[in-house]
Amino acid sequence: MIERRPFNSLGGANHGWLDAKHHFSFASYHDPARMGWGALRVWNDDTIAANTGFPPHPHSDMEIITYVRDGAITHQDNLGNKGRTEAGDVQVMSAGTGIQHAEYNLEPDTTRIFQIWIIPDARGGAPTWGSKPFPKGERSGRFVTLASGIAGDEDALPIRAQARVLGLTLAAGESAEYSFDGTRFGYLVPAKGAIEVNGIRLEARDGAAIRNEGAITVKALEDAEVVLVDSAP
Repeated sequence: MIERRPFNSLGGANHGWLDAKHHFSFASYHDPARMGWGALRVWNDDTIAANTGFPPHPHSDMEIITYVRDGAITHQDNLGNKGRTEAGDVQVMSAGTGIQHAEYNLEPDTTRIFQIWIIPDARGGAPTWGSKPFPKGERSGRFVTLASGIAGDEDALPIRAQARVLGLTLAAGESAEYSFDGTRFGYLVPAKGAIEVNGIRLEARDGAAIRNEGAITVKALEDAEVVLVDSAP
């Protein structure tokens, strides 16, 4: 089962400095049919104006993955961590028992991100933050694991959930496959470019909720950049 969720069907709010679209219920947007997908709870498509951002605010008991699509995001938190994550790269924050952080676009141009929240396997634990570059050339034509809590994915940024966040870039006409354990949930969004997933067409920023599929084949109709979450139920 693959359910296409068109970009224009997403909830959201435009705050001026932030234009946010929500694949799942978030903040003032509530849809009882879109409360999450397996352990995936939030997928926000955020457009952040230059020299603005999210001021300090707290989180706990959530794995928060930020995938930068355009521009860069600058992180700082009450643990003393600071870092700048550029387009194509990823940062992960395990909120654990509690963390306060800010995320700013200090760039002269607009920054666009996917912010993905995954429910951890267990509550608590010391909060952590990290980021890592993932050159697009290394995931050209194949899925590369960007963040994971699954054994064997040691090259990825660690999260505290039985889930993977994967990235893929394809040139027009290329395709790539990904296999699922039958009990798991997949959610896929093309950050850029039109694609087909098992024959179902998705435009850029559409979502695809995937269940009971042993494998998917992603075909690029245009040059494309794709993000996939594979999560436990």
